[in-house]
Amino acid sequence: MKRATQWTVMLVAGCLAGGLVLMQFSPAGGEEASPTFWLATFVLALFAVQSIRRMAALDSGRVYGTLTAALFGVWVIFFWQLLVVAFDVPKVLLPPPSLILQSMSSHGPTLWGDFVQTVLKAVLIGWTLGSGMGFAVAVAIDRLPFLQRGLLPLASLTSTIPLVAVAPIAVMWFGFEWQSKAAVVVLMTFFPMLVSTLAGLKAAGRLERELMHSYAASYGRTLLALRLPAALPFIFGALKINATLALIGAIVAEFFGSPTSGLGFRISTEASRMNMPLVWGAIVVAAVTGSLAYAVLVQLERRAAFWHPSVRET
Repeated sequence: MKRATQWTVMLVAGCLAGGLVLMQFSPAGGEEASPTFWLATFVLALFAVQSIRRMAALDSGRVYGTLTAALFGVWVIFFWQLLVVAFDVPKVLLPPPSLILQSMSSHGPTLWGDFVQTVLKAVLIGWTLGSGMGFAVAVAIDRLPFLQRGLLPLASLTSTIPLVAVAPIAVMWFGFEWQSKAAVVVLMTFFPMLVSTLAGLKAAGRLERELMHSYAASYGRTLLALRLPAALPFIFGALKINATLALIGAIVAEFFGSPTSGLGFRISTEASRMNMPLVWGAIVVAAVTGSLAYAVLVQLERRAAFWHPSVRET
Protein backbone atom coordinates (compact mmCIF):
# COMPACT_ATOMS: atom_id res chain seq x y z
CA MET A 1 0.00 0.00 0.00
CA LYS A 2 2.87 2.36 0.74
CA ARG A 3 4.44 1.71 -2.67
CA ALA A 4 1.05 2.26 -4.33
CA THR A 5 0.74 5.57 -2.51
CA GLN A 6 4.19 6.65 -3.67
CA TRP A 7 3.43 5.78 -7.28
CA THR A 8 0.13 7.63 -7.09
CA VAL A 9 1.78 10.74 -5.67
CA MET A 10 4.42 10.62 -8.41
CA LEU A 11 1.71 10.22 -11.07
CA VAL A 12 -0.31 13.14 -9.73
CA ALA A 13 2.75 15.37 -9.44
CA GLY A 14 3.89 14.44 -12.95
CA CYS A 15 0.45 15.15 -14.42
CA LEU A 16 0.22 18.51 -12.69
CA ALA A 17 3.70 19.46 -13.88
CA GLY A 18 2.79 18.41 -17.41
CA GLY A 19 -0.35 20.49 -17.19
CA LEU A 20 1.63 23.57 -16.21
CA VAL A 21 3.99 23.03 -19.15
CA LEU A 22 1.10 22.51 -21.57
CA MET A 23 -0.55 25.69 -20.30
CA GLN A 24 2.49 27.66 -21.42
CA PHE A 25 2.02 26.46 -24.99
CA SER A 26 -1.74 27.05 -25.16
CA PRO A 27 -2.77 29.35 -28.04
CA ALA A 28 -3.89 32.85 -27.21
CA GLY A 29 -5.43 35.78 -29.01
CA GLY A 30 -7.39 33.68 -31.50
CA GLU A 31 -4.37 31.66 -32.69
CA GLU A 32 -5.08 28.24 -34.10
CA ALA A 33 -3.84 25.37 -31.95
CA SER A 34 -1.39 22.94 -33.52
CA PRO A 35 -2.05 19.18 -33.82
CA THR A 36 0.78 18.60 -31.34
CA PHE A 37 -1.04 20.69 -28.75
CA TRP A 38 -4.25 18.70 -29.15
CA LEU A 39 -2.37 15.40 -28.97
CA ALA A 40 -0.63 16.52 -25.78
CA THR A 41 -4.00 17.65 -24.35
CA PHE A 42 -5.55 14.25 -25.11
CA VAL A 43 -2.64 12.37 -23.52
CA LEU A 44 -2.75 14.61 -20.45
CA ALA A 45 -6.50 13.99 -20.12
CA LEU A 46 -5.88 10.23 -20.11
CA PHE A 47 -3.22 10.57 -17.41
CA ALA A 48 -5.49 12.92 -15.42
CA VAL A 49 -8.28 10.32 -15.42
CA GLN A 50 -5.79 7.66 -14.37
CA SER A 51 -4.46 9.84 -11.54
CA ILE A 52 -7.99 10.32 -10.19
CA ARG A 53 -8.70 6.58 -10.39
CA ARG A 54 -5.45 5.72 -8.60
CA MET A 55 -6.14 8.30 -5.89
CA ALA A 56 -9.67 7.00 -5.36
CA ALA A 57 -8.41 3.40 -5.10
CA LEU A 58 -5.85 4.12 -2.38
CA ASP A 59 -8.17 4.05 0.62
CA SER A 60 -11.79 4.54 1.60
CA GLY A 61 -10.93 6.99 4.39
CA ARG A 62 -12.03 10.60 4.56
CA VAL A 63 -8.58 12.03 3.78
CA TYR A 64 -8.20 10.22 0.49
CA GLY A 65 -11.80 10.91 -0.38
CA THR A 66 -11.25 14.64 0.14
CA LEU A 67 -8.00 14.55 -1.86
CA THR A 68 -9.73 12.72 -4.70
CA ALA A 69 -12.51 15.31 -4.83
CA ALA A 70 -9.95 18.14 -4.72
CA LEU A 71 -7.90 16.55 -7.52
CA PHE A 72 -11.01 16.12 -9.64
CA GLY A 73 -11.89 19.78 -9.11
CA VAL A 74 -8.38 20.89 -10.04
CA TRP A 75 -8.52 18.99 -13.33
CA VAL A 76 -11.97 20.35 -14.16
CA ILE A 77 -10.78 23.92 -13.64
CA PHE A 78 -7.55 23.23 -15.57
CA PHE A 79 -9.25 21.84 -18.67
CA TRP A 80 -11.91 24.54 -18.44
CA GLN A 81 -9.18 27.18 -18.62
CA LEU A 82 -7.20 25.34 -21.28
CA LEU A 83 -10.08 24.57 -23.65
CA VAL A 84 -11.85 27.92 -23.32
CA VAL A 85 -8.63 29.72 -24.27
CA ALA A 86 -7.75 27.21 -27.00
CA PHE A 87 -11.16 27.44 -28.68
CA ASP A 88 -11.30 31.21 -28.10
CA VAL A 89 -14.77 30.95 -26.55
CA PRO A 90 -16.41 34.40 -26.22
CA LYS A 91 -16.31 35.64 -22.65
CA VAL A 92 -20.03 36.32 -22.79
CA LEU A 93 -20.69 32.61 -23.23
CA LEU A 94 -18.10 31.15 -20.86
CA PRO A 95 -15.25 33.15 -19.32
CA PRO A 96 -12.10 31.29 -18.25
CA PRO A 97 -11.53 30.66 -14.53
CA SER A 98 -8.59 33.09 -14.48
CA LEU A 99 -10.84 35.93 -15.60
CA ILE A 100 -13.49 34.94 -13.03
CA LEU A 101 -10.90 35.00 -10.23
CA GLN A 102 -9.62 38.35 -11.46
CA SER A 103 -13.16 39.77 -11.42
CA MET A 104 -13.76 38.38 -7.90
CA SER A 105 -10.53 39.96 -6.69
CA SER A 106 -11.31 43.38 -8.17
CA HIS A 107 -14.91 43.32 -6.88
CA GLY A 108 -14.17 41.76 -3.50
CA PRO A 109 -15.94 44.39 -1.35
CA THR A 110 -19.01 44.25 -3.60
CA LEU A 111 -19.26 40.46 -3.40
CA TRP A 112 -18.74 40.59 0.36
CA GLY A 113 -21.67 42.99 0.71
CA ASP A 114 -23.76 40.67 -1.46
CA PHE A 115 -22.73 37.72 0.73
CA VAL A 116 -23.77 39.52 3.90
CA GLN A 117 -27.11 40.58 2.43
CA THR A 118 -28.05 37.17 1.02
CA VAL A 119 -26.36 34.59 3.23
CA LEU A 120 -25.83 36.12 6.66
CA LYS A 121 -29.24 37.79 6.71
CA ALA A 122 -31.85 36.18 4.45
CA VAL A 123 -30.51 32.61 4.24
CA LEU A 124 -29.28 32.15 7.79
CA ILE A 125 -32.32 33.69 9.48
CA GLY A 126 -34.83 32.08 7.12
CA TRP A 127 -33.15 28.66 7.37
CA THR A 128 -33.14 28.82 11.17
CA LEU A 129 -36.78 29.92 11.42
CA GLY A 130 -38.07 27.54 8.76
CA SER A 131 -36.25 24.50 10.13
CA GLY A 132 -37.17 25.37 13.71
CA MET A 133 -40.84 25.83 12.87
CA GLY A 134 -40.91 22.56 10.93
CA PHE A 135 -39.35 20.73 13.85
CA ALA A 136 -41.76 22.27 16.38
CA VAL A 137 -44.84 21.47 14.29
CA ALA A 138 -43.61 17.90 13.77
CA VAL A 139 -43.28 17.37 17.53
CA ALA A 140 -46.73 18.89 18.06
CA ILE A 141 -48.26 16.57 15.46
CA ASP A 142 -46.51 13.59 17.02
CA ARG A 143 -47.77 14.54 20.49
CA LEU A 144 -51.31 15.33 19.33
CA PRO A 145 -52.09 13.02 16.38
CA PHE A 146 -55.40 14.75 15.60
CA LEU A 147 -53.38 17.74 14.38
CA GLN A 148 -52.01 15.60 11.57
CA ARG A 149 -55.30 15.75 9.68
CA GLY A 150 -55.34 19.53 9.74
CA LEU A 151 -51.72 20.71 9.75
CA LEU A 152 -50.07 18.15 7.48
CA PRO A 153 -52.24 18.87 4.41
CA LEU A 154 -51.69 22.61 4.90
CA ALA A 155 -47.95 22.09 5.21
CA SER A 156 -47.98 19.97 2.07
CA LEU A 157 -49.85 22.75 0.30
CA THR A 158 -47.15 25.27 1.16
CA SER A 159 -44.51 23.08 -0.48
CA THR A 160 -46.38 23.08 -3.80
CA ILE A 161 -46.59 26.88 -4.15
CA PRO A 162 -44.26 28.01 -6.98
CA LEU A 163 -41.31 30.09 -5.85
CA VAL A 164 -41.77 32.57 -8.69
CA ALA A 165 -45.29 33.23 -7.41
CA VAL A 166 -44.35 33.59 -3.74
CA ALA A 167 -41.36 35.90 -4.18
CA PRO A 168 -43.25 38.92 -5.59
CA ILE A 169 -45.94 38.55 -2.94
CA ALA A 170 -43.30 38.40 -0.18
CA VAL A 171 -41.73 41.57 -1.55
CA MET A 172 -45.12 43.33 -1.42
CA TRP A 173 -45.70 42.16 2.16
CA PHE A 174 -42.27 42.58 3.73
CA GLY A 175 -40.53 45.11 1.51
CA PHE A 176 -37.43 44.99 -0.64
CA GLU A 177 -34.97 44.27 2.16
CA TRP A 178 -33.78 40.87 3.38
CA GLN A 179 -36.97 40.19 5.37
CA SER A 180 -38.94 39.29 2.23
CA LYS A 181 -36.21 36.86 1.12
CA ALA A 182 -36.10 35.30 4.58
CA ALA A 183 -39.87 34.78 4.39
CA VAL A 184 -39.45 32.88 1.12
CA VAL A 185 -36.71 30.76 2.70
CA VAL A 186 -38.95 29.97 5.67
CA LEU A 187 -41.65 28.74 3.31
CA MET A 188 -39.19 26.56 1.38
CA THR A 189 -37.50 24.97 4.40
CA PHE A 190 -40.55 24.35 6.58
CA PHE A 191 -42.04 21.28 4.89
CA PRO A 192 -38.82 19.22 4.41
CA MET A 193 -38.01 19.55 8.11
CA LEU A 194 -41.59 18.70 9.10
CA VAL A 195 -41.72 15.51 7.03
CA SER A 196 -38.21 14.35 7.96
CA THR A 197 -38.76 14.92 11.69
CA LEU A 198 -42.05 13.01 11.62
CA ALA A 199 -40.34 10.10 9.88
CA GLY A 200 -37.45 10.23 12.34
CA LEU A 201 -39.70 10.21 15.39
CA LYS A 202 -41.23 6.98 14.11
CA ALA A 203 -37.81 5.38 13.58
CA ALA A 204 -37.36 4.30 17.20
CA GLY A 205 -37.85 0.56 17.64
CA ARG A 206 -41.07 -0.80 19.05
CA LEU A 207 -39.28 -2.80 21.75
CA GLU A 208 -37.42 0.28 22.94
CA ARG A 209 -40.64 2.29 23.14
CA GLU A 210 -42.38 -0.50 25.06
CA LEU A 211 -39.42 -0.61 27.45
CA MET A 212 -39.74 3.13 28.12
CA HIS A 213 -43.47 2.65 28.65
CA SER A 214 -42.83 -0.17 31.14
CA TYR A 215 -40.62 2.21 33.13
CA ALA A 216 -43.52 4.70 33.22
CA ALA A 217 -41.48 7.25 31.31
CA SER A 218 -43.36 10.38 30.33
CA TYR A 219 -43.73 11.55 26.74
CA GLY A 220 -41.07 14.21 27.23
CA ARG A 221 -38.62 11.74 28.75
CA THR A 222 -39.20 9.23 25.97
CA LEU A 223 -38.82 11.99 23.39
CA LEU A 224 -35.50 13.23 24.76
CA ALA A 225 -33.95 9.89 25.68
CA LEU A 226 -35.10 7.67 22.82
CA ARG A 227 -37.03 9.18 19.95
CA LEU A 228 -35.05 12.35 19.24
CA PRO A 229 -31.69 10.52 19.23
CA ALA A 230 -33.17 8.01 16.77
CA ALA A 231 -34.44 10.89 14.64
CA LEU A 232 -31.11 12.75 14.45
CA PRO A 233 -30.07 11.33 11.04
CA PHE A 234 -33.45 12.36 9.60
CA ILE A 235 -33.22 15.83 11.14
CA PHE A 236 -29.69 16.42 9.86
CA GLY A 237 -30.75 15.15 6.45
CA ALA A 238 -33.44 17.82 6.36
CA LEU A 239 -31.00 20.47 7.57
CA LYS A 240 -28.59 19.61 4.74
CA ILE A 241 -31.35 19.73 2.14
CA ASN A 242 -32.68 22.99 3.56
CA ALA A 243 -29.22 24.56 3.44
CA THR A 244 -29.18 24.31 -0.36
CA LEU A 245 -32.88 25.12 -0.74
CA ALA A 246 -32.49 28.25 1.38
CA LEU A 247 -29.62 29.56 -0.72
CA ILE A 248 -31.45 28.92 -3.98
CA GLY A 249 -34.68 30.44 -2.66
CA ALA A 250 -33.03 33.61 -1.42
CA ILE A 251 -31.11 34.16 -4.67
CA VAL A 252 -34.18 33.60 -6.86
CA ALA A 253 -36.29 35.83 -4.58
CA GLU A 254 -33.82 38.68 -5.11
CA PHE A 255 -34.62 38.61 -8.84
CA PHE A 256 -38.08 39.98 -8.04
CA GLY A 257 -37.05 42.92 -5.91
CA SER A 258 -33.98 43.77 -3.94
CA PRO A 259 -31.98 46.73 -2.67
CA THR A 260 -28.61 47.44 -4.23
CA SER A 261 -26.92 44.31 -2.89
CA GLY A 262 -27.38 40.56 -2.81
CA LEU A 263 -26.08 37.62 -4.85
CA GLY A 264 -29.32 37.32 -6.81
CA PHE A 265 -29.38 41.06 -7.44
CA ARG A 266 -25.75 40.94 -8.59
CA ILE A 267 -26.37 38.04 -10.97
CA SER A 268 -29.45 39.69 -12.48
CA THR A 269 -27.90 43.14 -12.82
CA GLU A 270 -24.52 42.10 -14.19
CA ALA A 271 -26.07 39.63 -16.61
CA SER A 272 -28.09 42.47 -18.14
CA ARG A 273 -24.80 44.37 -18.52
CA MET A 274 -23.08 41.33 -20.11
CA ASN A 275 -20.49 41.39 -17.33
CA MET A 276 -20.33 37.60 -17.22
CA PRO A 277 -17.08 37.23 -15.20
CA LEU A 278 -18.73 38.98 -12.24
CA VAL A 279 -21.88 36.90 -12.75
CA TRP A 280 -19.79 33.76 -12.53
CA GLY A 281 -18.00 35.22 -9.53
CA ALA A 282 -21.32 35.55 -7.70
CA ILE A 283 -22.19 31.98 -8.71
CA VAL A 284 -18.86 30.78 -7.31
CA VAL A 285 -19.55 32.53 -4.00
CA ALA A 286 -22.97 30.89 -3.78
CA ALA A 287 -21.64 27.45 -4.73
CA VAL A 288 -18.75 27.59 -2.26
CA THR A 289 -21.07 28.81 0.50
CA GLY A 290 -23.51 25.96 -0.10
CA SER A 291 -20.72 23.38 -0.17
CA LEU A 292 -19.18 24.68 3.06
CA ALA A 293 -22.56 24.73 4.81
CA TYR A 294 -23.18 21.13 3.75
CA ALA A 295 -19.72 20.07 4.93
CA VAL A 296 -20.20 21.74 8.32
CA LEU A 297 -23.54 19.99 8.81
CA VAL A 298 -21.99 16.65 7.88
CA GLN A 299 -19.31 17.12 10.54
CA LEU A 300 -21.91 18.12 13.13
CA GLU A 301 -23.95 15.04 12.26
CA ARG A 302 -20.92 12.79 12.75
CA ARG A 303 -20.38 14.22 16.20
CA ALA A 304 -24.01 14.30 17.28
CA ALA A 305 -25.06 10.90 15.89
CA PHE A 306 -21.72 9.07 15.84
CA TRP A 307 -23.36 5.97 17.25
CA HIS A 308 -25.92 5.59 14.44
CA PRO A 309 -25.15 2.93 11.76
CA SER A 310 -25.82 5.37 8.92
CA VAL A 311 -23.11 7.69 10.30
CA ARG A 312 -20.58 5.01 11.27
CA GLU A 313 -20.57 3.57 7.75
CA THR A 314 -19.56 6.90 6.15
